[in-house]
Amino acid sequence: MSFLRMSNFDLCKRRVLIREDLNVPIENGRITSTQRLDAALPTLQRACDAGAAVMVLAHRGRPQEGVFAASESLTLVAAWLSRKLAQPVPLLRDYLDGVTVQPGEVVLLENCRMNVGEKADDPALARRYAALCEIFVMDAFGVAHRAQASTHGVIQVVPMACAGPLLAAELDALGRALQAPTQPLLAIVGGSKVSTKLTLLKNLLTKVDQLIVGGGIANTFIAAMGHEVGTSLYEPDLLDAARQILDQAQACGTELPMPCDVVVATACSAEAMPIVKRIEAIKPTEMILDIGPQTAANYAERIAAAGTVVWNGPVGVFEFDAFGKGTEVLAQAIAGTKAFSIAGGGDTLAAADKYGMAEHIDYISTGGGAFLEFLEGKVLPAVAALEARAEVCTGGVVEVHF
Repeated sequence: MSFLRMSNFDLCKRRVLIREDLNVPIENGRITSTQRLDAALPTLQRACDAGAAVMVLAHRGRPQEGVFAASESLTLVAAWLSRKLAQPVPLLRDYLDGVTVQPGEVVLLENCRMNVGEKADDPALARRYAALCEIFVMDAFGVAHRAQASTHGVIQVVPMACAGPLLAAELDALGRALQAPTQPLLAIVGGSKVSTKLTLLKNLLTKVDQLIVGGGIANTFIAAMGHEVGTSLYEPDLLDAARQILDQAQACGTELPMPCDVVVATACSAEAMPIVKRIEAIKPTEMILDIGPQTAANYAERIAAAGTVVWNGPVGVFEFDAFGKGTEVLAQAIAGTKAFSIAGGGDTLAAADKYGMAEHIDYISTGGGAFLEFLEGKVLPAVAALEARAEVCTGGVVEVHF
């Protein structure tokens, strides 16, 4: 991947527009998770300290374009930034015709998804964004897969465009994991449905040495191998797709280990009694809710021997302690391995936090959908636009970052 970085520019006395992902959850008038704010803060502080006149562009929720919705306003975000940056950060509602901001100051622009044409990547709106600044900084990896006016269109028409530190770090980590990995490369893909990650599984088969599947995805594979899965969550209409993936793995030499034992119960609840069983012994009245201890130990050994580990999704219903042991064992193995490790996805991060392993993982992606699309091998529109601008700015001579 080739792109210009914010560090390539002198920001002093420059008007800098920074696109961040500040889409935080709010309940009862308070921000319930500051993870995205915490991730974006160093970029804003760096630009402010460099003497830039900083304008922050962000979204929250999915408001109707052209209509102001107080419920989707960034008012609480502005207050949070004011406290953390130790200076007033005003929230500007009307900004498309110009913004007054001085070097060293920071202003937050109201939810860009309220602007008509944002979702459609309207060129006219992109030009209005571009007119606000001299340098545009794309730092929102979480929306890098969206071709919208604030993430894609503006990059094409602004005088100068680059990746912010947060976005650059994401791309560096993903590049290191998938484009220049230390071998062997092992990927863990969990989740409830094969259908939502079918493209991901097919793409990873051609890149990884070992692919571990978990959760409802693994149940579909277990059923495809002819085993009883009882009342487990699985997708009977994707059994043929699962068999094709198993055949493809064998053909390309990718190891796709399947569980030999699982944890079952008659109900998915915190009160259900967990029972460890071989996959051949599952009853029609039982449901698979976790991998068993032998399977967990086998997977942990594979993780310990890996050179690179990519983790997306738990391997059981970890929200209930009785069915979280498999995910906990894998999280501990990832935290303890010498391999370069990267994790992404909401449930993945929740599991890493629950078991106190997040700080031991080399890189935690904030991307969500963008993380998945990158793993699927899709082109992220914002990244493609930044690469194209880098090519133009350097006359075809670009530096490749991994």
